[in-house]
Amino acid sequence: MTIFTGAGNARRRLLMAGALLATGVAHAQAPAARPIKLVVPFAAGGSTDAIARLVGQKLGEGLGQPVVVENRPGAAGAIASEQVAKAPGDGLTLLLATTSTHSILPVANPKLAYDAVADFAPVGLVARAPNVLVASPKSGAATMKDLVQLAKSKPGALSFASSGNGTITHLVAEAFNAAAGIQAVHIPYKTGVQALADVVSGQVDYQFDSIVWTLPQVRAGKIRGLAVTGIKRSALAPDLPTVAESGLAGFEGVTWFALVAPATTPRDVVARLNGELNKALQSTDVQDKLAAQGAEPAPGTPDDLARVMREDRVRWGKVARDAGVKFE
Repeated sequence: MTIFTGAGNARRRLLMAGALLATGVAHAQAPAARPIKLVVPFAAGGSTDAIARLVGQKLGEGLGQPVVVENRPGAAGAIASEQVAKAPGDGLTLLLATTSTHSILPVANPKLAYDAVADFAPVGLVARAPNVLVASPKSGAATMKDLVQLAKSKPGALSFASSGNGTITHLVAEAFNAAAGIQAVHIPYKTGVQALADVVSGQVDYQFDSIVWTLPQVRAGKIRGLAVTGIKRSALAPDLPTVAESGLAGFEGVTWFALVAPATTPRDVVARLNGELNKALQSTDVQDKLAAQGAEPAPGTPDDLARVMREDRVRWGKVARDAGVKFE
Protein backbone atom coordinates (compact mmCIF):
# COMPACT_ATOMS: atom_id res chain seq x y z
CA MET A 1 0.00 0.00 0.00
CA THR A 2 1.36 3.38 -0.95
CA ILE A 3 1.37 6.01 1.69
CA PHE A 4 1.23 9.66 0.54
CA THR A 5 3.22 12.05 2.59
CA GLY A 6 2.31 15.70 2.83
CA ALA A 7 4.63 16.46 -0.09
CA GLY A 8 3.19 13.50 -1.99
CA ASN A 9 -0.33 14.72 -1.42
CA ALA A 10 0.66 18.13 -2.72
CA ARG A 11 2.09 16.60 -5.85
CA ARG A 12 -1.02 14.47 -6.28
CA ARG A 13 -3.30 17.49 -5.95
CA LEU A 14 -1.18 19.37 -8.51
CA LEU A 15 -1.44 16.50 -10.99
CA MET A 16 -5.21 16.25 -10.49
CA ALA A 17 -5.59 20.00 -11.01
CA GLY A 18 -3.59 19.76 -14.22
CA ALA A 19 -5.81 16.96 -15.45
CA LEU A 20 -8.94 18.98 -14.71
CA LEU A 21 -7.46 21.99 -16.49
CA ALA A 22 -6.65 19.89 -19.54
CA THR A 23 -10.21 18.54 -19.51
CA GLY A 24 -11.55 22.08 -19.33
CA VAL A 25 -9.48 23.15 -22.35
CA ALA A 26 -10.71 20.16 -24.31
CA HIS A 27 -14.29 21.11 -23.56
CA ALA A 28 -13.57 24.74 -24.45
CA GLN A 29 -12.18 23.65 -27.82
CA ALA A 30 -15.11 21.34 -28.54
CA PRO A 31 -17.32 24.03 -30.17
CA ALA A 32 -14.72 24.35 -32.96
CA ALA A 33 -15.69 20.83 -34.03
CA ARG A 34 -19.40 21.65 -34.19
CA PRO A 35 -21.05 21.10 -37.59
CA ILE A 36 -20.81 23.87 -40.16
CA LYS A 37 -24.18 24.77 -41.64
CA LEU A 38 -24.10 25.37 -45.38
CA VAL A 39 -27.32 27.13 -46.35
CA VAL A 40 -28.55 26.57 -49.92
CA PRO A 41 -30.96 29.21 -51.31
CA PHE A 42 -32.82 26.76 -53.54
CA ALA A 43 -34.71 23.51 -53.09
CA ALA A 44 -33.13 20.08 -52.82
CA GLY A 45 -32.69 18.18 -56.04
CA GLY A 46 -31.34 20.97 -58.23
CA SER A 47 -27.81 21.70 -59.42
CA THR A 48 -27.19 24.28 -56.67
CA ASP A 49 -28.08 21.69 -54.04
CA ALA A 50 -25.94 19.02 -55.71
CA ILE A 51 -22.90 21.29 -55.86
CA ALA A 52 -23.39 22.34 -52.23
CA ARG A 53 -23.47 18.73 -51.04
CA LEU A 54 -20.44 17.77 -53.09
CA VAL A 55 -18.28 20.68 -51.95
CA GLY A 56 -19.64 20.56 -48.40
CA GLN A 57 -18.57 16.97 -47.93
CA LYS A 58 -15.05 17.62 -49.22
CA LEU A 59 -14.74 20.85 -47.24
CA GLY A 60 -15.78 19.02 -44.09
CA GLU A 61 -13.10 16.40 -44.64
CA GLY A 62 -10.43 19.07 -44.95
CA LEU A 63 -11.58 21.01 -41.91
CA GLY A 64 -12.24 17.96 -39.78
CA GLN A 65 -15.77 19.15 -39.16
CA PRO A 66 -19.04 17.88 -40.60
CA VAL A 67 -20.78 20.22 -43.03
CA VAL A 68 -24.57 20.00 -42.93
CA VAL A 69 -26.56 21.30 -45.91
CA GLU A 70 -29.76 23.20 -45.12
CA ASN A 71 -32.11 24.12 -47.97
CA ARG A 72 -33.95 27.43 -47.52
CA PRO A 73 -35.66 28.12 -50.88
CA GLY A 74 -37.82 31.13 -51.62
CA ALA A 75 -37.78 34.68 -52.96
CA ALA A 76 -35.14 33.82 -55.59
CA GLY A 77 -32.64 33.05 -52.84
CA ALA A 78 -33.30 36.09 -50.65
CA ILE A 79 -34.64 34.13 -47.68
CA ALA A 80 -31.50 32.02 -47.28
CA SER A 81 -29.22 35.00 -47.91
CA GLU A 82 -30.91 37.07 -45.21
CA GLN A 83 -30.59 34.19 -42.76
CA VAL A 84 -26.84 33.93 -43.26
CA ALA A 85 -26.36 37.71 -43.28
CA LYS A 86 -27.77 37.80 -39.74
CA ALA A 87 -25.88 34.74 -38.47
CA PRO A 88 -22.92 35.01 -36.05
CA GLY A 89 -19.53 35.36 -37.76
CA ASP A 90 -18.10 32.27 -36.08
CA GLY A 91 -17.31 30.31 -39.24
CA LEU A 92 -20.13 27.87 -38.53
CA THR A 93 -22.66 29.30 -41.01
CA LEU A 94 -21.98 29.64 -44.73
CA LEU A 95 -24.10 30.37 -47.78
CA LEU A 96 -23.77 28.83 -51.22
CA ALA A 97 -24.26 32.12 -53.01
CA THR A 98 -25.14 32.32 -56.68
CA THR A 99 -25.37 34.89 -59.42
CA SER A 100 -29.00 35.34 -58.42
CA THR A 101 -28.45 36.02 -54.72
CA HIS A 102 -25.42 38.30 -54.94
CA SER A 103 -25.42 39.95 -58.35
CA ILE A 104 -29.02 40.11 -59.58
CA LEU A 105 -31.23 40.58 -56.53
CA PRO A 106 -29.05 43.33 -54.99
CA VAL A 107 -29.57 45.62 -57.98
CA ALA A 108 -33.06 44.56 -59.00
CA ASN A 109 -34.92 44.35 -55.68
CA PRO A 110 -35.06 47.62 -53.70
CA LYS A 111 -36.77 45.86 -50.77
CA LEU A 112 -33.99 43.32 -50.24
CA ALA A 113 -33.42 42.72 -46.52
CA TYR A 114 -29.66 42.19 -46.85
CA ASP A 115 -26.72 44.07 -48.35
CA ALA A 116 -24.81 41.75 -50.67
CA VAL A 117 -21.58 43.67 -50.05
CA ALA A 118 -21.72 44.93 -46.46
CA ASP A 119 -23.35 41.87 -44.90
CA PHE A 120 -21.02 39.19 -46.29
CA ALA A 121 -17.39 38.15 -46.37
CA PRO A 122 -16.49 36.51 -49.71
CA VAL A 123 -14.80 33.14 -49.23
CA GLY A 124 -14.29 31.95 -52.79
CA LEU A 125 -15.79 30.88 -56.09
CA VAL A 126 -16.79 27.24 -56.33
CA ALA A 127 -17.79 26.68 -59.95
CA ARG A 128 -19.23 28.15 -63.13
CA ALA A 129 -21.85 26.46 -65.30
CA PRO A 130 -23.60 27.35 -68.57
CA ASN A 131 -27.34 27.14 -68.99
CA VAL A 132 -29.15 25.43 -71.84
CA LEU A 133 -31.91 26.78 -74.06
CA VAL A 134 -34.59 24.13 -74.47
CA ALA A 135 -37.95 24.25 -76.20
CA SER A 136 -41.12 22.21 -76.13
CA PRO A 137 -41.57 19.96 -79.19
CA LYS A 138 -45.08 21.44 -79.41
CA SER A 139 -43.54 24.85 -80.13
CA GLY A 140 -42.36 23.62 -83.51
CA ALA A 141 -38.82 25.03 -83.00
CA ALA A 142 -36.01 22.62 -83.88
CA THR A 143 -33.22 25.21 -83.67
CA MET A 144 -32.59 28.50 -81.93
CA LYS A 145 -33.14 30.28 -85.22
CA ASP A 146 -36.54 28.59 -85.52
CA LEU A 147 -37.51 29.77 -82.04
CA VAL A 148 -36.51 33.36 -82.77
CA GLN A 149 -38.40 33.40 -86.05
CA LEU A 150 -41.47 31.90 -84.38
CA ALA A 151 -41.39 34.50 -81.60
CA LYS A 152 -41.01 37.34 -84.10
CA SER A 153 -43.97 36.07 -86.11
CA LYS A 154 -46.18 36.15 -82.99
CA PRO A 155 -44.94 38.96 -80.70
CA GLY A 156 -45.88 38.31 -77.07
CA ALA A 157 -47.58 34.99 -77.82
CA LEU A 158 -44.78 32.68 -76.68
CA SER A 159 -43.95 32.02 -73.03
CA PHE A 160 -40.72 31.16 -71.24
CA ALA A 161 -40.19 29.54 -67.83
CA SER A 162 -37.62 30.21 -65.10
CA SER A 163 -36.73 28.94 -61.63
CA GLY A 164 -38.06 32.17 -60.12
CA ASN A 165 -38.49 35.88 -60.67
CA GLY A 166 -35.08 37.56 -60.65
CA THR A 167 -33.06 34.34 -60.82
CA ILE A 168 -30.20 33.88 -63.26
CA THR A 169 -32.36 31.66 -65.48
CA HIS A 170 -34.90 34.47 -65.68
CA LEU A 171 -32.32 37.14 -66.49
CA VAL A 172 -30.48 34.98 -69.03
CA ALA A 173 -33.80 34.58 -70.86
CA GLU A 174 -34.47 38.31 -70.68
CA ALA A 175 -30.99 39.01 -72.07
CA PHE A 176 -31.62 36.48 -74.84
CA ASN A 177 -35.00 37.99 -75.71
CA ALA A 178 -33.47 41.47 -75.90
CA ALA A 179 -30.52 40.33 -78.01
CA ALA A 180 -32.79 38.41 -80.37
CA GLY A 181 -35.35 41.23 -80.53
CA ILE A 182 -38.29 39.12 -79.39
CA GLN A 183 -41.10 39.47 -76.84
CA ALA A 184 -42.43 36.62 -74.69
CA VAL A 185 -44.35 36.12 -71.44
CA HIS A 186 -42.37 35.14 -68.34
CA ILE A 187 -43.75 32.25 -66.22
CA PRO A 188 -41.76 31.91 -62.95
CA TYR A 189 -41.63 28.67 -60.94
CA LYS A 190 -40.18 27.73 -57.57
CA THR A 191 -37.61 25.38 -59.12
CA GLY A 192 -36.15 24.67 -62.53
CA VAL A 193 -37.42 21.09 -62.33
CA GLN A 194 -41.01 22.30 -61.99
CA ALA A 195 -40.50 24.71 -64.87
CA LEU A 196 -39.08 21.98 -67.05
CA ALA A 197 -42.13 19.78 -66.48
CA ASP A 198 -44.36 22.41 -68.06
CA VAL A 199 -41.99 22.89 -70.98
CA VAL A 200 -42.09 19.14 -71.56
CA SER A 201 -45.90 19.17 -71.47
CA GLY A 202 -46.06 22.13 -73.84
CA GLN A 203 -47.71 24.52 -71.40
CA VAL A 204 -44.64 26.76 -71.74
CA ASP A 205 -42.65 27.19 -74.95
CA TYR A 206 -39.02 27.47 -73.79
CA GLN A 207 -36.63 28.03 -70.91
CA PHE A 208 -32.98 28.35 -69.94
CA ASP A 209 -31.76 26.07 -67.17
CA SER A 210 -29.19 23.59 -65.90
CA ILE A 211 -27.83 21.11 -68.40
CA VAL A 212 -27.97 18.39 -65.73
CA TRP A 213 -31.71 17.77 -65.67
CA THR A 214 -32.53 19.20 -69.10
CA LEU A 215 -30.14 16.98 -71.05
CA PRO A 216 -31.77 13.64 -70.08
CA GLN A 217 -35.10 15.03 -71.27
CA VAL A 218 -33.45 16.15 -74.52
CA ARG A 219 -31.92 12.70 -75.05
CA ALA A 220 -35.30 11.11 -74.37
CA GLY A 221 -36.92 13.29 -77.01
CA LYS A 222 -39.25 15.00 -74.54
CA ILE A 223 -37.83 18.47 -75.21
CA ARG A 224 -35.52 19.98 -77.79
CA GLY A 225 -32.07 21.23 -76.86
CA LEU A 226 -31.31 24.32 -78.93
CA ALA A 227 -28.13 25.93 -77.55
CA VAL A 228 -25.84 26.36 -74.54
CA THR A 229 -25.04 29.74 -73.02
CA GLY A 230 -21.31 29.29 -72.40
CA ILE A 231 -18.55 30.74 -74.53
CA LYS A 232 -17.76 27.19 -75.66
CA ARG A 233 -19.75 24.01 -76.14
CA SER A 234 -20.37 21.80 -73.14
CA ALA A 235 -18.50 18.50 -72.83
CA LEU A 236 -21.80 16.97 -71.71
CA ALA A 237 -23.50 17.93 -74.98
CA PRO A 238 -20.88 18.69 -77.62
CA ASP A 239 -23.53 18.42 -80.33
CA LEU A 240 -25.36 21.50 -79.00
CA PRO A 241 -24.08 24.79 -80.43
CA THR A 242 -23.58 27.87 -78.28
CA VAL A 243 -26.05 30.74 -78.47
CA ALA A 244 -23.25 32.81 -79.98
CA GLU A 245 -22.65 30.21 -82.70
CA SER A 246 -26.36 30.16 -83.44
CA GLY A 247 -26.56 33.81 -84.36
CA LEU A 248 -26.20 36.02 -81.26
CA ALA A 249 -22.50 36.89 -81.35
CA GLY A 250 -20.87 37.43 -77.96
CA PHE A 251 -23.82 36.11 -75.96
CA GLU A 252 -22.95 34.40 -72.68
CA GLY A 253 -25.10 33.56 -69.67
CA VAL A 254 -23.14 31.59 -67.11
CA THR A 255 -24.20 30.83 -63.55
CA TRP A 256 -21.57 30.94 -60.81
CA PHE A 257 -21.66 29.34 -57.38
CA ALA A 258 -19.62 30.58 -54.42
CA LEU A 259 -19.16 30.41 -50.67
CA VAL A 260 -19.75 33.49 -48.54
CA ALA A 261 -19.84 33.97 -44.77
CA PRO A 262 -21.36 36.61 -42.48
CA ALA A 263 -19.42 39.89 -42.66
CA THR A 264 -18.20 39.61 -39.05
CA THR A 265 -16.31 36.36 -39.76
CA PRO A 266 -12.61 36.88 -38.83
CA ARG A 267 -10.16 37.12 -41.71
CA ASP A 268 -8.12 34.15 -40.53
CA VAL A 269 -11.26 31.99 -40.54
CA VAL A 270 -12.13 33.18 -44.07
CA ALA A 271 -8.57 32.43 -45.17
CA ARG A 272 -8.76 28.91 -43.74
CA LEU A 273 -12.10 28.27 -45.43
CA ASN A 274 -10.77 29.59 -48.74
CA GLY A 275 -7.69 27.39 -48.52
CA GLU A 276 -9.71 24.25 -47.83
CA LEU A 277 -12.20 25.15 -50.55
CA ASN A 278 -9.44 25.49 -53.13
CA LYS A 279 -7.95 22.17 -52.03
CA ALA A 280 -11.34 20.55 -52.48
CA LEU A 281 -11.69 22.01 -55.97
CA GLN A 282 -8.30 20.56 -56.95
CA SER A 283 -9.52 17.06 -56.11
CA THR A 284 -10.02 14.88 -59.18
CA ASP A 285 -13.11 13.41 -57.55
CA VAL A 286 -14.70 16.85 -57.09
CA GLN A 287 -13.72 17.95 -60.59
CA ASP A 288 -15.26 14.83 -62.14
CA LYS A 289 -18.49 15.25 -60.18
CA LEU A 290 -18.71 18.94 -61.05
CA ALA A 291 -18.24 18.00 -64.70
CA ALA A 292 -21.19 15.63 -64.35
CA GLN A 293 -23.20 18.69 -63.28
CA GLY A 294 -22.01 20.56 -66.37
CA ALA A 295 -19.87 22.82 -64.19
CA GLU A 296 -16.20 23.76 -64.08
CA PRO A 297 -14.29 24.39 -60.82
CA ALA A 298 -13.32 28.02 -60.28
CA PRO A 299 -10.73 28.23 -57.50
CA GLY A 300 -9.48 31.65 -56.48
CA THR A 301 -9.21 34.21 -53.72
CA PRO A 302 -11.91 36.09 -51.80
CA ASP A 303 -10.93 39.19 -53.82
CA ASP A 304 -11.53 37.27 -57.06
CA LEU A 305 -15.05 36.47 -55.90
CA ALA A 306 -15.71 40.07 -54.85
CA ARG A 307 -14.68 41.24 -58.33
CA VAL A 308 -16.94 38.72 -60.11
CA MET A 309 -19.92 39.71 -57.96
CA ARG A 310 -19.27 43.40 -58.61
CA GLU A 311 -18.94 42.99 -62.39
CA ASP A 312 -22.06 40.82 -62.62
CA ARG A 313 -24.09 43.30 -60.57
CA VAL A 314 -23.39 45.86 -63.28
CA ARG A 315 -24.23 43.50 -66.14
CA TRP A 316 -27.36 41.81 -64.78
CA GLY A 317 -28.59 45.01 -63.15
CA LYS A 318 -28.76 46.58 -66.59
CA VAL A 319 -30.58 43.53 -67.99
CA ALA A 320 -33.13 43.65 -65.16
CA ARG A 321 -33.74 47.37 -65.56
CA ASP A 322 -34.01 47.18 -69.34
CA ALA A 323 -36.47 44.27 -69.05
CA GLY A 324 -38.51 46.06 -66.41
CA VAL A 325 -38.18 43.19 -63.94
CA LYS A 326 -40.37 43.89 -60.90
CA PHE A 327 -40.14 42.35 -57.45
CA GLU A 328 -43.03 42.14 -55.02
